[in-house]
Amino acid sequence: MLRTNQPFLDYFEELYKNQSRKKNITLKSYGKGDKILTQGETSTEIMFIRTGITKCYFVEENDQEYIVEFLGKGEIIGEIEVIKNVPCLCSIEAMTEVTVYAMSIPYFRTLLKKDLIMNNFLLDVFAERIVNTSSRASYQQLRTTEHTLAQFLELKSKEMEISKEDMAAYLGITVKNLNKTLEEIKENNVDE
Repeated sequence: MLRTNQPFLDYFEELYKNQSRKKNITLKSYGKGDKILTQGETSTEIMFIRTGITKCYFVEENDQEYIVEFLGKGEIIGEIEVIKNVPCLCSIEAMTEVTVYAMSIPYFRTLLKKDLIMNNFLLDVFAERIVNTSSRASYQQLRTTEHTLAQFLELKSKEMEISKEDMAAYLGITVKNLNKTLEEIKENNVDE
């Protein structure tokens, strides 16, 4: 539910410290609720989350928001769009105060051609995303919403604050259905 990648962050912090041109990678800060990337727009940088939590989501044609994932420290954003030369596939919004390492696109492309370590990290990220997406899809098909929501609430209580709208968007249900499910969970806990 909350993706992090400490080894990639460690690698990137070394890259930041040792860069020859200080304009290749800069630090940026975002406040809670700020959009970091916007679906359909062209990104001008690749970013690595240094601190904080973001939500990665897209808006369907019917204006329904669907949260793909919550991203934390060490996660990279904007790389697929640069590699594929397409506008942003999803929006990224800060759920807490967030700092990122922002990398210029020309520098990223240079590293893609020359840096085997970064390429290996990217392959790991892409493979993890595929596994995560397919696991999540099958899990949601095989488990009840109540079971998935109970696990989500456990994570929420430990790691992040999240609105009912965001919970519903992550679970792919309406807020009305979410409220009904929360009520059922509450009733089941009282009965036990």
